[in-house]
Amino acid sequence: MGIWKAASARIKFAISKGYTKWGWIMKKLLLAGVSLLAIAPLNISNAAELPVKAPYGYACDPYVRYACLDTYLGDDPITRFFRYYQLEWGRDGAPSDPKAPPSRRADWPATPQSVPPMPFTEWPYGGATTIGVTRPNSVDSPLMVAIANTGLGRAMSDAHIQVYGWVEAGGNISTNKTRPGGNWPAAYDYTPNTVQLDQGVVYIERLPDTVQKDHIDWGFRVSGIYGENYRYTTAFGIFSNQLLVHNQVNGFDMPMVYGEVFIPWVMEGLLIRVGRFISVPDIEAQLAPNNYMYTHSLTYTFDNYTNTGIQTTLAVTKNWIFQLGVGIGSDTAPWNWKQTVANPFPNPVYPGATMPLDPGAIPSVTVGVRWTSDSGNDSFYVVADAINSGVWGYNNLQWFGLTYYHKIDEHWHFSFETYHLFQKNVLNATDPLGIVANGGYPFSPARLPFNSPNLAQCADPMAVTCTAEVQTFLTYINYSPNKLNNFSLRLEWYDDMEGQRTGTKSRYVDVGFGLQHWFSPQIEMRPEVTVYHSIDAPAFNGNFNAGIAPNKSTAVVGAMDVIVHF
Repeated sequence: MGIWKAASARIKFAISKGYTKWGWIMKKLLLAGVSLLAIAPLNISNAAELPVKAPYGYACDPYVRYACLDTYLGDDPITRFFRYYQLEWGRDGAPSDPKAPPSRRADWPATPQSVPPMPFTEWPYGGATTIGVTRPNSVDSPLMVAIANTGLGRAMSDAHIQVYGWVEAGGNISTNKTRPGGNWPAAYDYTPNTVQLDQGVVYIERLPDTVQKDHIDWGFRVSGIYGENYRYTTAFGIFSNQLLVHNQVNGFDMPMVYGEVFIPWVMEGLLIRVGRFISVPDIEAQLAPNNYMYTHSLTYTFDNYTNTGIQTTLAVTKNWIFQLGVGIGSDTAPWNWKQTVANPFPNPVYPGATMPLDPGAIPSVTVGVRWTSDSGNDSFYVVADAINSGVWGYNNLQWFGLTYYHKIDEHWHFSFETYHLFQKNVLNATDPLGIVANGGYPFSPARLPFNSPNLAQCADPMAVTCTAEVQTFLTYINYSPNKLNNFSLRLEWYDDMEGQRTGTKSRYVDVGFGLQHWFSPQIEMRPEVTVYHSIDAPAFNGNFNAGIAPNKSTAVVGAMDVIVHF
């Protein structure tokens, strides 16, 4: 019980000292979760040695007789916590409650996948809790099971509120040598030959019931992430000094803080989300369990991370979903809109004595359309994300693309994504007017000394600005021999036409092969190897923050992570 007392003491100390900021509280919750999960793997192997009373063990199998689950788990939360890991070990799902209501509408397209071994059950779409297939209290969480028979656990269950998360640690062996940063533009393991805490994540959420059609329901999510991966969720103006001013290896962010309302009577259901959330399109996502492989494609690494605003999702029919949203740019705080800073060097691009803090923090529109076949085997998703005037901003990407999923049979499926994105009026790296040298732009080193938006390598060296564009094609081919294993082949073509995204003007190809092996629904490891090649110029083994130019065109990176859910 010492762990729980220590966590409780931290929270009480915070309250007594008046520390009421969400960021502080969420960070302490994450650290408490990391402390708890750090001992989990050590205890799982010895779970059978925990003191038990008849009829535990083989006399009570909750997979055969669900009613004996509490008998199997015991009474106190710590024992229940570790016994639940023991119970699920080697299984491909949680024990099934025969009294649970249906988890999807009867006439809805068939469920194409399962977790495990995939990172999703439904073909993904962003900006919404999945309509027609979501029930409250539906996340399989050892922590929630552990406290289920306490007063707090019962109150949370009655309110349909869950707290859960995971810890992910990983490492890599690389042909690159520059540390830190030598694997860049490969990401999520950007420092070669190292072991790191990728992310510790806590969710506090209530899922709206989108299966039923007889009442309005609501939900919310408050998330916190701590670790190396914070740099891939950071939005300018939201905890961003950790990355942009201090370049911390590990940092904290809250990539999802939103509320939702589900109105079932509008066609097949209307869901309205308000707040900050993971960007609407893409096969991949920043949160580790939502991906096939440990590392990410360049396609995902260099596009929009989060949107903030209002996103509506309407199920017109069981097959067609339409989305419309409004926000303020992408990856920027809404309060950056209309904020200005002093301009030390007025110039034709920023002519006044002041200039925008972030020119990309402007009203934007997102539109998406998704179609899914009755069989559930096919899904097309077309999106225009965070579209506005397209002026160069912190990450004001004008994203137009689609994803397509196809299930071949029970073992094979593939995912495909392509997009074109651009930003206008990006300053030229050759800087013929001295704008960069004199700090006459919003993202100068005086304001953002690290990881600021890259300049463009324009075709005309005398151009003051140009439009920076990217075209990409990404495919995942997946083979799952059983419910605890999946093999993924990642094939990618990425054309950074002006070098604004990766820092190197080049076309890239990469091939990655990985295994996702699940020991249980709660513990997963993902070994992989990827070969990257920059066709037009060396792009690897450098560090732009340290002024070290890349000197390799090819990189081979072997990597692996372990995810432990709680």
